[in-house]
Amino acid sequence: MQQSLESTHGSQGSAQVEEGGVALTRDEALVGRVLSDRYLIGERIARGGMASVFRATDRRLDREVAVKVMHHGLGDDEQFTARFVREAKSAAKLNHRSVVSVFDQGKDGEVTYLVMEFVPGHTLRDVMREEAPMPPHRALELLEQVLVALSAAHAANIIHRDVKPENVLITPDGEVKVADFGLARAVSAATTATGGTLIGTVSYLAPEIVTNDGADARSDVYACGAMLYEMLTGLKPHSGESPIQVAYKHVHEDIGAPSEVRPGIPPYVDALVARATVRDRDQRSTDARVMLQQVRSVRHALDAGLVDDPDLVSDLRPGGRVADDDDAPTVSVPRAAFGASASASARTEAVSIPEATMQWSSRPDGAGPGTVSSDGGPPALVEGSDRPSGLHPLMSPTDYKTAKGGSKTSRRGRNLLIMAIVMALLAFGIGYYLSVGRYTDTPVLIGQSETVAKDNAEKLGFGFKVQKRSFSETAPLGAVIQTDPGPGDKILPGATINADISKGPDRVQIPKDLKGMTLAAATEALAEIDLKVDPEQKSVFDENVAKDRVVGATNYTVKDQLKRGSTVVLAVSKGRKPIKVKDYRDTPLAEAKAGLEDVGFKVSSSEVFSVKIDEGNVVSQTPNDGTQFRGDTITLTVSKGPEQVKVPDVVGEKRDDAEKILEKAGFKVQALSLGGGNFTVRGQNPGGGTKKSKGSTITISQVPFP
Repeated sequence: MQQSLESTHGSQGSAQVEEGGVALTRDEALVGRVLSDRYLIGERIARGGMASVFRATDRRLDREVAVKVMHHGLGDDEQFTARFVREAKSAAKLNHRSVVSVFDQGKDGEVTYLVMEFVPGHTLRDVMREEAPMPPHRALELLEQVLVALSAAHAANIIHRDVKPENVLITPDGEVKVADFGLARAVSAATTATGGTLIGTVSYLAPEIVTNDGADARSDVYACGAMLYEMLTGLKPHSGESPIQVAYKHVHEDIGAPSEVRPGIPPYVDALVARATVRDRDQRSTDARVMLQQVRSVRHALDAGLVDDPDLVSDLRPGGRVADDDDAPTVSVPRAAFGASASASARTEAVSIPEATMQWSSRPDGAGPGTVSSDGGPPALVEGSDRPSGLHPLMSPTDYKTAKGGSKTSRRGRNLLIMAIVMALLAFGIGYYLSVGRYTDTPVLIGQSETVAKDNAEKLGFGFKVQKRSFSETAPLGAVIQTDPGPGDKILPGATINADISKGPDRVQIPKDLKGMTLAAATEALAEIDLKVDPEQKSVFDENVAKDRVVGATNYTVKDQLKRGSTVVLAVSKGRKPIKVKDYRDTPLAEAKAGLEDVGFKVSSSEVFSVKIDEGNVVSQTPNDGTQFRGDTITLTVSKGPEQVKVPDVVGEKRDDAEKILEKAGFKVQALSLGGGNFTVRGQNPGGGTKKSKGSTITISQVPFP
């Protein structure tokens, strides 16, 4: 991808910095840096004599942009920085789909930069390398789109000053965008102040820029003509061993006709190039809007298959309709002048007038043959002579006097001649009005809201109709994107202007039902709305989405409005996340329950009597190791402490029987006797009828307890 820069290298971009002991170029050191805490600089995609362009990410708006960084030294000039800011602000106001949008400008330390719309694709230079020399219809197709962008700029009084193939970007779908409006002006101001350096691509510089006479819209027209010449021939208009030689030729030599290099190019295409590149800018098309109309006229002639069109050639020739010597005896009269049924746009046919008669017409003194005076007055007298200056050079003053007072036959012939000339001029005037003169220029409505554009059109006497509504990345919602006829095109008064109204940016949303799809199905669903899928997916655990199914997008939400062509990073499920089970046996219930629930388990519990485990602690846990999943249930058995049992009354029982009774009830027995043997129990502690915990010791005695 190229972003509005020539591939020439300037010394300003070769500054080096040290990083980790390794010498890096300034451009290399910028990669990975974040400018103004916002723009993450990526790979360099273009480099020229004034700046380098990097692919970057706007971290605040999460979008891809192009960042143009001025070469070392330019940003140190305060005057340059101030002008750079002004030109950036001016360019940012230029809102048109054929113009690369300017988003931001700034300075971070020593880095002066401009943030622009990132345009994928290639430059016109790339196309010219592959296709030049181009057929005329292809070259004009590309140039027309360039002129559409320049027309919008010229209508806003913005001059490009550095129109060249490297500044013409072409998207993969063929859309043409022009970049770098005003940048050359900012840079030239800085360099001229310091060293008189000429800024701009010398192959396309208008003579007035070389001679420092100031640039205007006609300078951009010259550059377009030079580009057209190169597209048609495959050669630059002027060549030389150095840029100075080329610049000199722009000032002192005319650009030749493309047909001299490629025979077969129609004369009206040659005339278009000549009109755009004439060295005297007063004879050029006044701005891109006028040249755009001329290009469309030439394209119509090409589409009609015309090998030649003398009228169109005459219209396009520098200075307008100026006759050559060979054309002097001929006057063009429109067919429309000879009958009401003739079309107003019909081609003209020639009515010849004898050479001697035509040369009798008044001509400024010293003018060559065929140059007809426009003042329409009587022949002027040559100083020191009684012969009019416009007299045929072979006619003597005596002949003139004789002719002036000659016979009736001569006078009748002269009268007929005058009538013929008057009729011819009248016919020409009528034809001009029917074919051209009654037309006016289409107003510039591009960028205006639908309501404002309609009001402005109607105030000028035109109708206004919304022909269609289209998406636009640059035109705000409801604004006019383009009109038919276009700005500056010829249109009849009262005719209707058809408008294309912006629907705003073309945006799509991630489908809500993407969750649970297979990766292939999700990729297909996103492709249907022109969204790309990053080949590197993220694997995540998910409690609800089955393994190997899509969880969703990681870099956007279903509510986000995405530009078509955006890349979506998908998350694919690894299934439920396993959770390690901790053993909480002999731990207080509250602690065990909290620990298990914190990691996502559910807990159920029951109570049992326990002699070994303190009351309130966990006696058992199921499961008590391994892994489980979030939401699974862990069962806890909690101690109620030892069970309380009523102590049997064994007083009067034989020792052996008493022990059996007590042990059966869950007690331990301690017997106290004087002589041993199976004595009769006379004492018991605790006594019968009291409650004690199972496992407690009951003491029996041969004698009563006190």
